[in-house]
Amino acid sequence: MGPARYYTSIFLRRLPYFLIVATIVSAVSIILALTLPPTYVAQMRLIVESPQIPTNLASSTVTTPAQEQLQIVEQRLLTRPVLLDIAKKYEVRRDQADASPDQIIEALRNQTAIRISAGRNEASLMTITFEAPSGKAAAGVLNEYLTEIQKLDVSYRKDRATGTLEFFQQEVDRLSEELGRRSGRILQFKEENSGTLPDSLQFRQAQQGALQTNLEQLDQQIFSLKGQREKLMEIYNSTGQVVGIVRQNLTPAEQQLEQLRAQLSNDLVVYSDSNPRIIILQARVKKLEDIVAAEQNSNPDQPADQTGNSTLDIQLSQLDSQIEALEDQRSVTEQRLAKLTATIEQTPANAITLAELQRNHDNIQLQYNAAVSNLAQASTGERIETTAQGQRISVIEQPAVPSAPAKPNRLMVAGGGMFFGIALGLALVVLLELLNRSPRRPEDLISKLEIWPIATIPYIRSRGESMRHRVAWASVIIAIVIGVPLGIWAVHTYYEPLDLIAEKVMNKLEVLW
Repeated sequence: MGPARYYTSIFLRRLPYFLIVATIVSAVSIILALTLPPTYVAQMRLIVESPQIPTNLASSTVTTPAQEQLQIVEQRLLTRPVLLDIAKKYEVRRDQADASPDQIIEALRNQTAIRISAGRNEASLMTITFEAPSGKAAAGVLNEYLTEIQKLDVSYRKDRATGTLEFFQQEVDRLSEELGRRSGRILQFKEENSGTLPDSLQFRQAQQGALQTNLEQLDQQIFSLKGQREKLMEIYNSTGQVVGIVRQNLTPAEQQLEQLRAQLSNDLVVYSDSNPRIIILQARVKKLEDIVAAEQNSNPDQPADQTGNSTLDIQLSQLDSQIEALEDQRSVTEQRLAKLTATIEQTPANAITLAELQRNHDNIQLQYNAAVSNLAQASTGERIETTAQGQRISVIEQPAVPSAPAKPNRLMVAGGGMFFGIALGLALVVLLELLNRSPRRPEDLISKLEIWPIATIPYIRSRGESMRHRVAWASVIIAIVIGVPLGIWAVHTYYEPLDLIAEKVMNKLEVLW
């Protein structure tokens, strides 16, 4: 027996198993291809358009990249409230009335396909398809998607632009208040330290130099007057004469005393001390001296330490008065110089504090200027978004009602199922033969038992046995070919439709048609 005849005989021997498997799979495939519900697919295409106003003239504050903008819209579109609202208007599932909200949302998401294409120097596109039991529902859902996308795009960009404008408005107000506080602090500091600020340092240093010069001059004058006083005292102590400064504004008694003293001095050159004229003059001088001394004692400004010589005392008194006046002036000058020196010494610390205050004020001023500039830009951006002049999502392909269902491909389902059934039946036959180890040919005896048979005698049926065998085979084949499809039809008709069973299986496996 040749190999072809041998394998043909084996296939014919396993033919019932092959028919059972192939018939069941083929029948199920054909019934599914005939009974699967139609699925309509609608599609729309969107594009992200560039701003209508050149960005070098005026730009929006919403600078979201096109691809990111599409992704944001996609995520917001597939949210639970949006999908449930759309599902109330259209039947997205055949059993939608019995489905829970989670099942409806899951069905909407599974039936929605979104594809975003974007690249460098390429337009950003979004393609959305939706599958539904009817073409009207598919197109209707896509229209709802389109309305929601445009609403989300506009609200997103407006909200961002308005939020940016409000932020910079608040920032400008805050910085303005802060700037006012810093300016007030600087003004308060300047008022509190008006005499010790660095801007008047040069003037005060010049004043300090002038006061020091004035103080030196006063010291020289005081020293000179004291020298004159000592010189007068030395001359008087050594000669008994008074020279030097003649006192002005003398009293009548003092003037008369000066005249008598001069007359007495001249007469002493001519007359002796015992001359009556000299004695009379001396008595008159003595009397006038007493009168002058009484007048000086009655005057509170008259110095206490007197020499007894009225002319000398008057001159000394004048010198002391001048010295005292100069010392008072010197004391005042020293006080002014001390205060001025204190303010100059305090100036560096105040300069540091004032510089720090001014630096903080300048920093706030810079922030305020930048915030004002940003506020103007934000206002322009908000205006651009309000008038829809910025980047936006536009429709380049409107959703349309499909004229024919896109799924399922019934010929593909039936043909593929039959091919799969035949392949599965052949696989079953091969598997059974691989599991069967019994020898059935002389070659099997030689290879397994190493026995060389002299001759082989095939089993020869009688005429009656052959007829019965053929009838039995025919009955089995007829029963399989007719009975199996009838059984599947009975399940489809009386138990549950095969498409629902298939849909449940697909849902269980999370596989789309």
